[in-house]
Amino acid sequence: MKRVLTVGVFDYFHYGHYKLFERAAQFGDSLIVAVQDGDYILKYKPQAKILYTTEQRLELIKALRLVHEIVIYFDVDSIVKQVDFDVFVVGKDQNHSGFLRAIEWCNENNKEVVHLERTKGISSSSIKEEIGK
Repeated sequence: MKRVLTVGVFDYFHYGHYKLFERAAQFGDSLIVAVQDGDYILKYKPQAKILYTTEQRLELIKALRLVHEIVIYFDVDSIVKQVDFDVFVVGKDQNHSGFLRAIEWCNENNKEVVHLERTKGISSSSIKEEIGK
């Protein structure tokens, strides 16, 4: 059984997030979604405006049939070491140091890494701008 892992905040849940899950699920038999802890986000980005609590985001994602397992994470480069998976699916724009370390760890540990384009025309940032957050 091939297990796929993807990670994110998934606040302001939207069609692009769903499409990420749909596309990620095609790379294996089981999709694991790691949701970043809200308190952890606020610790490093106190100005961040988070719409849903961590528990609410977990509940939203758990309701999707595409998702087989959900975990909470703090650092992306730590969660890849804690979860049993075969394929790590990330957005092509995920290039901050934590993602680079996570991808390097995957490469060193025989984990496949798949980079996906964003769904055109939608992003959490554009939604926040549109509603004035």
